[in-house]
Amino acid sequence: MAFTGAKRPTDTEQSTDSERGSSTVATVGLVCALLILGATCAGLIGVITAQHRAAAAADLAALAAADAARGLAPGEPCAVAERVVQSNGAQLGGCSQPSGLGGTVDVRTLVDITGPFAFLGPAEGLSRAGPPAS
Repeated sequence: MAFTGAKRPTDTEQSTDSERGSSTVATVGLVCALLILGATCAGLIGVITAQHRAAAAADLAALAAADAARGLAPGEPCAVAERVVQSNGAQLGGCSQPSGLGGTVDVRTLVDITGPFAFLGPAEGLSRAGPPAS
């Protein structure tokens, strides 16, 4: 009996058929990896931004509060610090005037981290300002 139907596939044709669709799977895997990397980078940028905002708010609030403590600006030092912190998009975590350091104010600020890294808790800024050294 002779074979009269369709041509039998050769070994080369069989090996290419078995790999059909493999580049699609590889491409999907690569796209998923890039999406995860992008989301991670975006989350880290949010953390860094919150940290810088907290530090800047603490620095500005401490300077303003120190001026108020020395009588160079009106108001109670910690109330001044609270206003400056809020105007910079942060929350006042603490404000104190260390005894024995006249005109010096310590300020602690908090900025909430949003996004995938919110579980880290708020970013914190600490600053101390006072009169210039004599």
